[in-house]
Amino acid sequence: MLPYDHFAAQAVFAHTSSRPGREVLVTERKQTMPLPETIFCAQQIKIPPELPDILKQFTKAAIRTQPYDVLQWAAAYFSALSKGEPLPVKERLEIPLATEKTEAALTLGLLKVLHKQLSPKGVVNVAELKEKWKHLCLPEEQLEAILQLDNFGEEVEWMKVLALGCSVLGESLLSSMKHACEILTEDPDGGAARVPFETFSFLYSYLASIDGEIPEEETKAFLCGIKEQADQQSGMVLLRNFLTQP
Repeated sequence: MLPYDHFAAQAVFAHTSSRPGREVLVTERKQTMPLPETIFCAQQIKIPPELPDILKQFTKAAIRTQPYDVLQWAAAYFSALSKGEPLPVKERLEIPLATEKTEAALTLGLLKVLHKQLSPKGVVNVAELKEKWKHLCLPEEQLEAILQLDNFGEEVEWMKVLALGCSVLGESLLSSMKHACEILTEDPDGGAARVPFETFSFLYSYLASIDGEIPEEETKAFLCGIKEQADQQSGMVLLRNFLTQP
């Protein structure tokens, strides 16, 4: 006999054949059977036509970006993809040096990703900057240290944040400018990394003022010499124009 759990009690009224006119309550137990296991065949499974390409592009992006937290980065990736926003993806794979730390930290490639996402806005809300920073799995304390280098409010001028980010990556003012040129240039990788003189002048003057140890007259003299070279190069500054400077 099956356990009671497998039956459903149902009350029905029936007429007895021997004693007509009298109704007797009869209890009927009905077994409830489990649903059969659903089996799908290949013809029943329909794969969305765009799914393979989406997963392929996502995988390539993850390999190229090497996020510290894949799940956190993936959430930001698909959120940006659904909104049509610039993706948090590096343009190319960065091979870390043997001396570099393995934990999450700002790199030139990640700073370039932030520039692609935030530069169209010009002025950026700090909350949005922190959100994009977090999407790249970067430590919040590193961003706080960068923002403390200047007296920022709730909004920041992105080009200044870019300059400060380059100063974190560079060992000197000129090496910081080299990083800035490599991010801002429209030349292909390995090219001259040219930038307009006006852009170079703004970033250099800003970083020199943050440094606080470079006299204003020295900054003006340096930029005057750079401008003379830029005027002969269609107004563009090349890396060789300043990397040989003391």
